[in-house]
Amino acid sequence: MDQIVAQLIQYGLAVVFANVFLEQVGVPIPALPTLVVAGALAARGRMDLATLLAVALVASVLADTLWFLIGRWQGHRVLRTVCKLSLSPDSCVRGTEDLFERAGMPSLLYAKFIPGYNTIAPPLAGAMDKSLGSFIFWDSLGSLLWIGSGVTVGVIFHKAVGRALLYLETLGYWAGGALAVVVLLVVAVKWWQRKRVRRYLDLARISVAELKRMIAAGDAPVIVDVRNRTAPLHDPRRIPGALRMTIEEIDAKLTHLPREREIILYCT
Repeated sequence: MDQIVAQLIQYGLAVVFANVFLEQVGVPIPALPTLVVAGALAARGRMDLATLLAVALVASVLADTLWFLIGRWQGHRVLRTVCKLSLSPDSCVRGTEDLFERAGMPSLLYAKFIPGYNTIAPPLAGAMDKSLGSFIFWDSLGSLLWIGSGVTVGVIFHKAVGRALLYLETLGYWAGGALAVVVLLVVAVKWWQRKRVRRYLDLARISVAELKRMIAAGDAPVIVDVRNRTAPLHDPRRIPGALRMTIEEIDAKLTHLPREREIILYCT
């Protein structure tokens, strides 16, 4: 136990900074367990609590600000890149755009508690041309709330965390192997879910070239633009003749569409 604690004390702040920063830039390495352990060490007087919170906060806000500036630079196109980093990209753009559209910048207060939204909210705020000062204010509050929750759990349950560390020490290298297996299993399950959904979508997908050939041949389908309400503000391009409706409106308006023609939907 003393050996583990000594290593965490010696490299703890660097580990906390690296773990928080990597998670916020999109690497699937959860930082919450690290924050819990660090909080337990702080409760035992082995780590300074104020320094711990400051280091984690700087790492989180720094990573988020980088994404914000990239979003400001790249515009709405950055969402495609960010969602490719996500392990749950299939509803990444639509879900986050809808949430940001409803809640705005205050949603950064709880963004880090929502999988997927955590990574995409900062570049989305930049793409929507929000002010840097407002972003840093709300993001700092949200980051502090998220970091504080993990550290608080460690402080409250520091005895249980200490027993867990002691048990891990008895396992030696097997402990690291077991943790690595758990992480790999989580990634594998997410990858399998993603592949299954994409295989389903591929069955019902049409390429731009195929759609162009259909229109040129006079066999034009009914084209429906189901992007979010704010999407045309960032990318005004649209397929000529496309009908505008949101996903929520499809059930009500579907009966009015001609059933003898193909119906093609496109989104962000």
